[in-house]
Amino acid sequence: MPEDPILAAARNLAYEVGLPAISPGTGAALRLLAAAGGAKSIVEIGTGTGVSGVWLLRGMRPDGVFTTIDVEAEHQRIARRIFVEAGFAASRTRIITGRALDVLPRLADGMYDLVFVDSEVTEFAACVAAAGRLLRSGGVLALNGALAGGRIGDPAARDPETVAMREVVKAMREADEWLPALLPAGEGLLAAVRR
Repeated sequence: MPEDPILAAARNLAYEVGLPAISPGTGAALRLLAAAGGAKSIVEIGTGTGVSGVWLLRGMRPDGVFTTIDVEAEHQRIARRIFVEAGFAASRTRIITGRALDVLPRLADGMYDLVFVDSEVTEFAACVAAAGRLLRSGGVLALNGALAGGRIGDPAARDPETVAMREVVKAMREADEWLPALLPAGEGLLAAVRR
């Protein structure tokens, strides 16, 4: 699916500052998840330059509020500009600068429809635990990079990121509170509905 000039600009800016950006396929999957759930309140962990944020905002209800968290204020300034250029009022976005694991405890329990995590894989387990508290029943959690660059299925791959992702995938498959599925979009999107 070709991206419009706004998404192309956000992707180019990500490249310029040395950040990976989600693929158009992952973006389309996120937009679909947001739209299918009628998302009014989304939390994103890892703002980047706004590529995923634009996709999520486009899937949300028009009265929805998108909250995004990142430690890099400069990246968030870029994302804020991208959101405005994409036609979203400033009142639709809440941009919080800080470490996700410091910010998440301050967000309200059971008030979110979707949580998207695109941050350090070694923090995914803590983010999943936080999402379990933040999401309403029927809300969706989406984790980017679930295929670990193709290493997830390679038993010889023992680097910390791959091991952490395997543990998160296994824990979510075994947990009664999640109904997960691995979507083969981009680097892999692990999506799960909170029961």
